[in-house]
Amino acid sequence: MRLREVRADAMVVAAYGLILPQPVLEAADNGAVNVHASLLPRWRGAAPIQRALLAGDAQSGVSIMKMDAGLDTGPVFRQQSVPISAQDDAGSLHDKLAELGARLLLSVLDDLEVGRAQAEPQPNEGITYAHKIAKTDVRLHWERPAPELERTVRALRPTPGAAACLGEEALKVWRARVVAGAGQPGTIVAQDDALVVACGAEALAIEEIQAAGGRRMSAADFIRGRRLPSGTRLQ
Repeated sequence: MRLREVRADAMVVAAYGLILPQPVLEAADNGAVNVHASLLPRWRGAAPIQRALLAGDAQSGVSIMKMDAGLDTGPVFRQQSVPISAQDDAGSLHDKLAELGARLLLSVLDDLEVGRAQAEPQPNEGITYAHKIAKTDVRLHWERPAPELERTVRALRPTPGAAACLGEEALKVWRARVVAGAGQPGTIVAQDDALVVACGAEALAIEEIQAAGGRRMSAADFIRGRRLPSGTRLQ
């Protein structure tokens, strides 16, 4: 195996979407070290950043883990948490965790080099799975509470974007905030500097939007470009 021929002290893995086979895990003297963007065992799996935002977690963090044959189940060398702010989206949280992960990784590699690194087994409590973002996750379901939809918008920014439809027209919602409001879920209840849509609880004021094939624009510009009669509903 070519990996064995390298005679590496350790292998570093980050954002790799497959489980490594055992011969690969054993190819380096200290095995494979993974940088994972969550506080394991919470959010094992492919989309920990997005799932933390969707769930409304107050904090995220980085775990430096020794990989085993399971899905993010290996013992952890080091962890550190970071708060999730009300303004964080998947992009900003990714950048925070990437910077933190680089620092933690270097410290663990230093410890491995001198033989003082100790990995602790993950607890059996608090295990959750961060499944890949599916098409069903990107659609805004207006019968849900507005705070949940606002988190969805942030969790799907900068990609792939939260989706809605105006009639047959596909839309992407890029920025929104929770406001007071009531009405049939999906109904546009106000149009001014924002497009205010009634939800299952409260309302979502859409501030930035994009029509299919168009550019991202403010909701105010979107409204000026078309007539939306009273009672118009988004799907």
